[in-house]
Amino acid sequence: MITDPWFFAVAIPAIVLTGLAKGGFLGAAGGLAVPMMTLVISPVQAAAIMLPILNVMDLVGLIAYRRDFDWRNLSILLPAAAIGVVIGWATAAYVSEAHVRLIVGLVGLIFTVNYWISGGTNRRPTQPNRLKGTFWGMVAGFTSFVSHTGAPPFNVYMLPQRLANTALAATAVVFFTTVNFLKLVPYYALGQFSTANLATSAALLPLAPIAMLTGVWLTRRVAQGAFYRIAYTALFIISLKLIYDGVVALAGG
Repeated sequence: MITDPWFFAVAIPAIVLTGLAKGGFLGAAGGLAVPMMTLVISPVQAAAIMLPILNVMDLVGLIAYRRDFDWRNLSILLPAAAIGVVIGWATAAYVSEAHVRLIVGLVGLIFTVNYWISGGTNRRPTQPNRLKGTFWGMVAGFTSFVSHTGAPPFNVYMLPQRLANTALAATAVVFFTTVNFLKLVPYYALGQFSTANLATSAALLPLAPIAMLTGVWLTRRVAQGAFYRIAYTALFIISLKLIYDGVVALAGG
């Protein structure tokens, strides 16, 4: 088990942010966990430690949002995400995580800036689209497998639809629950579940349901306009962080 106090100084707020995000609050901020942890441990180890914690959060979310998800979107996104996970598994030895972070960050940044420039909430909501949903679902599955950064691609597709707070949060919970459990087998096959990593996950695990339920509580009580402003702002921040991480890693390499 990791005993470095600096690791826990970073990991605890990272898991709290992840729980709030997976509870539906703070939008894409859940993607900050692995980038934050990479300040003190390797990206591969950070991803392995986070996955069991994400699985527990997902189960809590399924109970909280079991009646609110949008099946039309999930029927498009989930098959595509499964393909993305398989691609991530098949290319794990060849794909640079730095490139993935940089690309995902740029996509999120362009998306949020375009949203603000073009009128934001004054724009007409979009509808589920099979072509777009298949593309972004596949990207989300792939990037989620590589570095747990599936939230930005997911939100690029989902946020413009402006679903009710709980419907958006529930759809995200079902989507990432499925994706994260699909990732368990390939992560195990790649040898990422060491005893030290699992022990560290277990030590952090009690934070997961507390943070998750707090996110659910906030999502059900924040007005929709404010909720979407928070979601887009969170997506913008995580995109900048991913771009920074990608550039630094590539420059160092």
